[in-house]
Amino acid sequence: MNQQLKLHDIKGLETIPDISFYIFILLIVLAFAIVSIVLFFIYRYFKNKKPNKRKEYYEILKTLDFDNPKECAYKITKYTRLLARNEREKKLCFELIEELDKYKYKKEVLPLDNHIKVIFDRFMDIVDV
Repeated sequence: MNQQLKLHDIKGLETIPDISFYIFILLIVLAFAIVSIVLFFIYRYFKNKKPNKRKEYYEILKTLDFDNPKECAYKITKYTRLLARNEREKKLCFELIEELDKYKYKKEVLPLDNHIKVIFDRFMDIVDV
């Protein structure tokens, strides 16, 4: 009776497939793709952002040289028309343009009046940029 006892109910070890390395590689690829997409949209947002023309016009008017009245009159006329949006701004703009007509289309002009500078300053104060 000294036979070797064999247990027939116990099976041998099974191998379990380990795919954790593939999951890790997949997570790295997905993270890289998400970061790339986010960076692409950030780049596109800043690249396609159009400059604000109103701010440019305002800066041009703000840095005018009043020593050259003829050139100043033309620039004020051009850029105030582009900046004026509401009724009050348009009214001041047309008033300013009417006052500046005597400085245009002439060879020799006098320096700008203080009245025109006051109207111009008032216009620059009410413009929202």
